[in-house]
Amino acid sequence: MKEVTTYLTFDGNTREAMTFYKDCLGAELQMMPFSEGQLPNMPETAKNRIMHARLGKGSSTILMASDTMPGAPYQQGNNFSISLHCESMSEIQGLFNSLGEGGSITMPLQDVFWGAHFGMLKDKFGIHWMFNYEKPKQA
Repeated sequence: MKEVTTYLTFDGNTREAMTFYKDCLGAELQMMPFSEGQLPNMPETAKNRIMHARLGKGSSTILMASDTMPGAPYQQGNNFSISLHCESMSEIQGLFNSLGEGGSITMPLQDVFWGAHFGMLKDKFGIHWMFNYEKPKQA
């Protein structure tokens, strides 16, 4: 498997959420509203919603999202987590703090039994995140 991509669905606030994630992760964001999708019989209220958003950093970090059509069934995502594997202690702390802004911590960053620094939170959009930094092994 070359990569795993997480695709998120929002109820009208994809633009806000993906812009927030872009700022937190320092990534590039591309978005296309439904109005550019050339869909037949599209409700006027859907035109400014996001049909497809792609957030990328490097060759393997990708996060995608879209809005539902107005009135479509929507359940705030609690059946998945996005796991970030960090490269340093400062990176894990910075990402945890920025993504946790306005959200709630479910497990504070701490050393765990598998030799990593780990924590979990739910961000202000209801998305669950896991943070893992494998500490260097002592020789």
